[in-house]
Order: sequence, then C-alpha cells, then structure tokens
Amino acid sequence: MTRDRRPLLGLLAANAVSISGNVLTVLAIPWFVLQTTHSPTRTGITAAVSTLPIVLSAAFSGTVADRIGLRLTSIASDLISAAIVLTVPLLHATVGIAFWQLLALVFLRGFFATPGETARGALLPDLVEPAGTTLERAMSGYDAVSRGARMVGAPLAGVLIALIGAPNLLFVDAATFVVSALIVVWSVPRPPRVRRERAPYFEDLRAGLRYLNRDPTIRAVTVMCMMTNMLDAGFGAVLLPVHAERVLRSPQAFGLIVGTYGASALAGALAYGAWGARLPRRRTFLIAFVLCGIPRFALLALHAPLLVIIVVGAGSGFASGSLNPIMDTALLERIPTEMRARVWGVVYAGCTAAMPLGALLAGIGVARLGLAPALWTFGGAYLAVTLWPLFGTAWDGLERTPALPEPYAATIPA
Repeated sequence: MTRDRRPLLGLLAANAVSISGNVLTVLAIPWFVLQTTHSPTRTGITAAVSTLPIVLSAAFSGTVADRIGLRLTSIASDLISAAIVLTVPLLHATVGIAFWQLLALVFLRGFFATPGETARGALLPDLVEPAGTTLERAMSGYDAVSRGARMVGAPLAGVLIALIGAPNLLFVDAATFVVSALIVVWSVPRPPRVRRERAPYFEDLRAGLRYLNRDPTIRAVTVMCMMTNMLDAGFGAVLLPVHAERVLRSPQAFGLIVGTYGASALAGALAYGAWGARLPRRRTFLIAFVLCGIPRFALLALHAPLLVIIVVGAGSGFASGSLNPIMDTALLERIPTEMRARVWGVVYAGCTAAMPLGALLAGIGVARLGLAPALWTFGGAYLAVTLWPLFGTAWDGLERTPALPEPYAATIPA
C-alpha cells in the first residue's frame, strides 16, 4: 500500500495555523479593548466572555460535526471564525463598534472556533493508516504541533501588536483562519460518510453523553482531567503569578518559568511520539501525572531558588508531554467512528468545565489562607487526584486496544 502522508501533515498544519489564530485573538482582543476603552474592567469582562462559549460549544457542536461531517465542520468553523474576527476591525474603522457588540462577537468567535479544533482531532484517526504510521505517534504529533502553535502564537502576537497595532492584527488573525480552511480543502480528502439512521439532534447529543457515562475509561479520564485542569488553572492564573510577584519579585522570572515548562512539554510530546509505543500506557500515565503535578506546588510553597524551580519545572513539563497523547489515543481507540465528534466534544467540555472555578478557588485560598497554605492545599489535591490510576479497573482501558470490539460498540445507544 502506497503511503500518502499529505492528508495527515495537512491536518496538522491546518490545526497549527488555526490555533495560532486563536492565540492571536486571545491576546489581540483584550489589547484592542484596553486601547479603545482604556478600561481594565471592560478588558477583564471581555476575557471572561471569551471562555464560556468554548465549554458550551464543545458540548453541543460535536453532535453537529458527526451529522454534517468532520472535514466540513473544520472548514466551516475556520471560515465563520474568520468572518467574525474580521467584523471587529471593520466596524471599528467605519461606523464604530459598541462594547456590547464586541462582547457578542467575542462570544460568537469562541463558540464557532471550538468545533473546528474538535473536528480536526476527531478526523485524525482516519488519516493514520494512509500515512503509514500509528495512532499513538499521530496523536503525539498533533499534541506537539498544538503546543508549538500556542508557544509561537503568543510572542508573535506581542511583536505584531507593537508593529502594526491590535486592530490590524485582527486582520492577520482572520487570514490565519482562511489559510487553515484552505489547507484542509487542499490536503484532506472527503472521508466516506457512515450511514446510520438519523435521530433527532438532542437524541444524538444524549447518546454521546450516555456513551461517556457507560464507558468507565472515558468517564475516568474525563473526571480526572476536569479536576487536574481546575487545579492547573488555579496554579497558572493565580498561584504562580502571585508567587512571582511576592516572592521572586520578577515578572521576567514568571515568563521564564512558563516558557520553560511549555518548551519542555513540547519536547516531551515529541519524545513520546518517537519512543512511547514501547512504554506501558497506564504506568507511564501515572508517573507522568505525578511528576508534572506536586513538584511544582511544593517548590513554590518551600520558596525554592529560581534555578531549582526552572530545572524541576522543565522535568515536569517534559513528563506532561506524554499525557495528552496517551489519553487522546486511548479515547479514540474506544469511540466508534460515527460517534467520534459527539463523544470527543462532550469529553472536551467536561475537561474544561471547572477551569474558571480553579482560578476562583485559588484566589480565595490565597486571600483567606495565605500563599504557602494555598499552594500546599492545591498540591495535595493534585497528588490525590493523580494517584487515582493506581486503583480500579477503569484505568485498564488506557492500555493499547487495536480496535473497538463490535459487541462492545453495540451495547452503547447510538
């Protein structure tokens, strides 16, 4: 069989460009608000409004993607996102844009951008066999490309804002979504549609929820990610910045810690793609989660020197690079093709649902308990959650599954 890597590489490239566009939006919109309104309060409101639609869209749009097709969903999501982002600077340059209009556009952009990323993740397994690779290696590449795009997108946005201004950056941002859509049109073939009896929309949505509830591995992964993402949000949004300001007294140190962790996580994802197939998934998953969790909290609580924080943070980041490939691969192995986007979207929504709560609890914890007790509390909770894979048979499903057994698939309502 002749290998055809163009569809897989094209999908990875499209996802990288689209994610870069998302990062540009995340940074350009708040800066645009600050420049045009000079109001930190309105800037914060805008940032908050941009997060809610991501959870809502992930939960509800997967069903639509399964119905109209993953490839079409990716293309449509990027083109609609481009049109929404483009509307902001056009209105600003012509008739002006009211703050409520900006909030509505920010909400819509988040709502329509999320299905594209969900669809591309769900589409990836169809491109693995033609490329002559494994799902595990492809998911590692997908995660590495996504991390790399976020790393590049943030500093690029800062440079472009300084050079051309936030309104003009939004034009560039809209172009990235168009480029992503064109790459998918050019490189990814139309997948064969799976024929099945068409059910009402909300019955399809409930089927995705039932699938998650009845598969113990998918359910366990979703709950664990919900908890760790909540704690990570508290760490990244509150605990680490407060430590950098009060203890390290250096915003440069804050940036260095975050950048080191991100770069090492990218390296870890690439390393897992190259050698991860030789490792037992469940044990690797457990060890990696422990290494990327409690050490970060403990070092800050103990007021460790910056060099130690950076070195250990690099090791934690490297360990974390294997987590998404392991989880994503195991989940995709267990989800039937015709339900992939539905279940994937519900899982993504569940994993991100508690992140705003984590930041809120961290802020309250620092105010009521103090920084060090809050770090120990969050770190202890993180350790308890990450030890969960030691117990229960649900985690056996992380191990390699060549294909979903048909009798198993038949037990899940579709």
